[in-house]
This record gives sequence, C-alpha cells and structure tokens, in this order.
Amino acid sequence: MSRALSELAALVGGDIEGDASLQIRGVAVLETAGEGQLSFYGNARYKHVLEASKAAAVLVGKDAPPRQGKTYVRVKNPHLAFARISQAFHPPKRHAPGIASGANVHPEATVDAQATVMAGATVARGATVGPRAVLYPGVFVGEGARVGADTVLSSNVTICDGCVVGARCLFHPSVVIGADGFGFALDLEKPEHVKIPQAGIVRVEDDVEIGACSCVDRATVGETVIGRGTKIDNLVQVGHNCTVGPLSILCAQVGLSGTTELGTGVMMGGQSGSAGHLKIGDLAKVGAQSGVMSDVEGGAQVIGSPVQPQRDWLRSMALLARLPDLAQKVKELEKQLAALQKGTPP
Repeated sequence: MSRALSELAALVGGDIEGDASLQIRGVAVLETAGEGQLSFYGNARYKHVLEASKAAAVLVGKDAPPRQGKTYVRVKNPHLAFARISQAFHPPKRHAPGIASGANVHPEATVDAQATVMAGATVARGATVGPRAVLYPGVFVGEGARVGADTVLSSNVTICDGCVVGARCLFHPSVVIGADGFGFALDLEKPEHVKIPQAGIVRVEDDVEIGACSCVDRATVGETVIGRGTKIDNLVQVGHNCTVGPLSILCAQVGLSGTTELGTGVMMGGQSGSAGHLKIGDLAKVGAQSGVMSDVEGGAQVIGSPVQPQRDWLRSMALLARLPDLAQKVKELEKQLAALQKGTPP
C-alpha cells in the first residue's frame, strides 16, 4: 500500500521541498532506503550517508545540508516524524475477540467480551481482563490480577497474583510481573537465610512497554510501581518496592535494587544499575555500565562506577589514555631528582 507524500507530510506537519507528487510505499533507514521509500536525517554525523542515500524522500530538520536534487520534508523533529509515519505503515495487528477453545479461563474470572484470549493462555480465579486486551498463547494471569483495556501480553508473559497492569500496555515475550522480591533475613544461630514474605504487588500504569525477559518484582509490602508511559528494554530487572517515575527509559540489562526511586523522565543506559534505597531525580541521565551508589540530583548527567558528573568522567578518561606517557615522565623526573640529591648533574 502506498501513500501520497503530501498526505504523509500533512500527518506530521511537514513542508515538502521537491517533488510533492511522490508515492511512498514504506519507510527505511538512509543506508537501505530506495525507490518509493521515506527515510529521516537528524544527525550531522550521517551527512555523508544522506548524500549517498537513494531514498525517495527524507524527513529533515533545520540543519539539513542542501537538497542537491533530493526531496525533503522539513519538520521540527525528524526522528519523531519518522515514528509517526512508520506507525501509519505498520498499524497494530487486529485480533478477533473471544476466548479460544484451548484457553483456560476460570469460571470466577472476568474477561471482557471484546478481549482476545488465545489457546494456551490462562486466566486464574478472580482475575480481570479488560476490553480489547490480547493474551497470546502461554500467558498466565494470576488470581486477582487485573489487565487493562487494549493491553497486549505476548507469548509466555506472567502476571502474578494480585498485580495490576494498566491500559494500552505492551509486554513482549516472557516478561514476568510480580515474582517474589529478593528478601531474606540471616539467622546466624541456625544458620539459615529466612525468607521474608513478599506480600505486596506490582502496579504498572498506562502506556508502559516492557521488553522480552524483563522482570519486575512484587513489593515486600505495598507496591512496586512502573509509572505511566515508561519504556523498559529487554533483560531489565526492577527490584521490590522500586518506584519508576512516568516517562522513564530503562535500557537493556539495567538493574534496580530494592526501593530505588526514579523520578519523571529518568534515562538509564544499558547495563547500568543502582544500589538500593536511593533516589534518582527527574530528568537525570545515567550513562551505560554505570553504578549508582548514592542519590542523583534531578537533571544531572552522570556516568562511571561509582557515578560522577559526565564532564569529570570525560576528563578522567582523557587522562587515563595518557597514563603510560605520564608514568614514563615520572620515572625520568625521579632519576633527575635522585641525581640532584647525590650532587651529580642529571
């Protein structure tokens, strides 16, 4: 299915510079885009890629180089515009409502008539599944759990007993919501690790997306909370009683120890992690592979293990690269100092 470039430009509030009569049949990145495809340019590092691209049209911002015969669609945010147009070409799948014959739905569960429960999915006693929700094969919704309207649970997702998932969420395969938090008390007399009952729940607010094989632990008491609009990548671990603020981003292999509190719009890079019982403020950014050992102020950009301001870390890394030369200079200075102390010329 193709769409007129003028239609797509109107969708994102863009101005066409070039051939407005083009028909666009899909989207692609600059390197691979070809005839009939739309791409985007938003970073000066890729200027040479733009110049070589065979895309039919390109979404660009203010800083784009001269067109040189290419068709541009000028927008405020090329990446965002690309996302909107890509959605137009790739709408969500539609599923016929109803409970498949191979599904296992407890008589005391409540499944909306517009929901889809596929063969192999299980909805336990007292659970609630909202309108237009989709449960793929292998999904388990535990006793008393709730799944909101228009939420999609991909294959083998587990929503443990009592946990709450909001509307329009998307959980990718093998996500686990509400497994026990990691809580034990050490009894040195026996000796043994005594399990602390994890009696709380997980509450996931609306419009949250969670990547494959990520886990959010239930609270020891109270709630573990994932805020509205948060996006979580694959293989992320959120410990018990954590609060992840609205619109936060947790990249792959992030780990949050118990009772970590993230503000609104926090971004944590891949493989970064936090010690427990600390706060990371609104709009803070934590670099990849960083270790957060104490509170981070709102708006701060930190990196390293333990974290430090990004500017300081960059200076340290620049000095680290010079360490071999500096070490050699120190040796030479030591020799000169020793010679001076002996009264002989260096």
